[in-house]
Amino acid sequence: MARAAGFYHRPVQPEPSRPSSPSPAYALPSALAAQTKFVRLGSPNVPALIAHPDWTTPRPTVIWMHGRTVSKELDNGRYLRWIRAGFAAVALDLPGHGERFEAALQSPTRTLDVLTQMVGEIDHVIEALADGSVSEANVFDLDRLAIGGMSAGGMCALRRCCEPHQFAAITVEGTAGNLERLYLEPTTPLAPKLVMHDPSKVRGLSAMANMARWRPIPLLALHSEADAVVPVGCMTSFVEALGGHYARLGADPAMLTMRTWPSTGAPDEHNGFGRVAAEAKTIQAQWLGRVLGVAESGGP
Repeated sequence: MARAAGFYHRPVQPEPSRPSSPSPAYALPSALAAQTKFVRLGSPNVPALIAHPDWTTPRPTVIWMHGRTVSKELDNGRYLRWIRAGFAAVALDLPGHGERFEAALQSPTRTLDVLTQMVGEIDHVIEALADGSVSEANVFDLDRLAIGGMSAGGMCALRRCCEPHQFAAITVEGTAGNLERLYLEPTTPLAPKLVMHDPSKVRGLSAMANMARWRPIPLLALHSEADAVVPVGCMTSFVEALGGHYARLGADPAMLTMRTWPSTGAPDEHNGFGRVAAEAKTIQAQWLGRVLGVAESGGP
């Protein structure tokens, strides 16, 4: 597997995935809990919540990463929708979050450190899904593998797709492909709260600055136009530029979908989708089903 060059990889020998435990703050719905395993994946021991429709049949799989200061268990109704739609969810704790809580890494001053480490851990996660350590049965169809995330998690997903990869699709929410616009040219109402990071580190992690190596795949981005934390322009500008990149490569820019709402009523118009949350989740689940080739019945 081609790895993301220049990112964190812990230099230890691979080890089997081992049992993990959920963060206590978020209880899973019983229907989801019955289909969920908590494990640690790969040599970095990345904490993961893995939900699967039946744990016997190879299913399309989505790797999902949460935003800063929360954990993989947040907004877990998303995973229930996914398994009911016929694909598996692999939700990861970002470094310093959830089961690997470290207060210093939740500081906005360390966001780029979190992104760098998480981008480098993604390949270890995929290897663990493939090596049978999670399930003796081959239950993850890695030929139909998608990646995604919200806010900081979405930034990780976007940056990873700028290097050689095996993903069939990517879906993100409330995030930035254009980190230069977010950190170096802040226009958000919360700009005084933003930390001004080293420009070279920002550009190194920005999907916009590293787009040349992006292989055309379907993308779905969801965003509130009133987002006060990550302004929608940090994503619309990236999607527009990515469309030009697709066209230059002879790919169809229509593979890119950006869905926005004028406002949602969510806190800071960033944390979830408020009154349109059900609509947003339905759009995402149906889109994933189409691009991953899941039958309408939810079967493989």
